Amino acid sequence: MKAIIETGGKQYYVEEGTVLYVEKIDAAPGEKVKFDKVLMANGVTGHPYLTKVLVEGEVVKHGKAKKVKVFKYNQKKNYRRTQGHRQPYTKVEIKTIK
Repeated sequence: MKAIIETGGKQYYVEEGTVLYVEKIDAAPGEKVKFDKVLMANGVTGHPYLTKVLVEGEVVKHGKAKKVKVFKYNQKKNYRRTQGHRQPYTKVEIKTIK
């Protein structure tokens, strides 16, 4: 069974066994999470969500993505600023689509 879910302001196309890197979720590793914002399942779309479909997954780990460097400068003005950012993520494995 295939589905499209929404979490963290993004949409993901999932099947059973899919491993996702999503925006950080407050759940411990090994804990089960439920995604109830299902946009599509087996070709049936919702308006905007399907009500009787539930996608369950398990949190594998938490982490941070690679650093993104932000560099600003104005030419001829001797203005330079460097800043870095590491986005936190949660690795989730999809177990069932009901």
